[in-house]
Amino acid sequence: MNTSRRDRLRDGTLTEIREAARTLLTTRGTAAVTINAVAREVGMSGPALYHYFSGHQELVQAVTADFFAELAAAMRAARDARPGGSISARLLAACRAMRAWAIAHPAEFGWIFTSPVPSSVTRAPDSARNLAGRDFERVFQDEIAKLWETRPFPVPDDLPPAIREQLRAYTEKLGIELPVEAVYVTTSCWIRLYGILCMEVLNQLDYIYTDMEFLYEECLRDLAATLGLDYEPPPA
Repeated sequence: MNTSRRDRLRDGTLTEIREAARTLLTTRGTAAVTINAVAREVGMSGPALYHYFSGHQELVQAVTADFFAELAAAMRAARDARPGGSISARLLAACRAMRAWAIAHPAEFGWIFTSPVPSSVTRAPDSARNLAGRDFERVFQDEIAKLWETRPFPVPDDLPPAIREQLRAYTEKLGIELPVEAVYVTTSCWIRLYGILCMEVLNQLDYIYTDMEFLYEECLRDLAATLGLDYEPPPA
């Protein structure tokens, strides 16, 4: 469908605003990303920017959605570069692409994963941030679903009722067609992967390690075993 010149100009301005916010984030830090600062970067007044975003929170959500989309695209590209590969090869490629993106974009990674999410956002499942976040999650979920269909991995049979109920609500909300026990295993894997990646990107272990690739690969090896997959080392 053709768009009007006015719509194209508006879309261009929206992109410019989000790019200005990203530049402020990467050069001056999270606190620098204010409505007035972003407005100055694009040559408009603070009040004028409200014609494009209702407030700071909506701007933050839009920028976060951009980062999620960029990260998901990098992971999909790495995964899909192995079209004839095993599920293990595709999943490991996506995980390695996530680390590569995070190391190359530490400010953006921190913005996505280490900033508190306001309750108003969590209560808005169709917000830009949450839609982009779910698309990112599907990079993993699609491969896990294929794995479960072809070769189910070991799962616990004694989950506490409270955990089981929370997982059931989560799977129903997102339409995940996996048993809650399988979702428990995969979320546990994600928590471990996320934890070690955060510690690396946020320099929490830089007093010990200057390069944590070995530890990340060790984590991937353990997660592959948990999912009943063969670990394949990264290409030389």
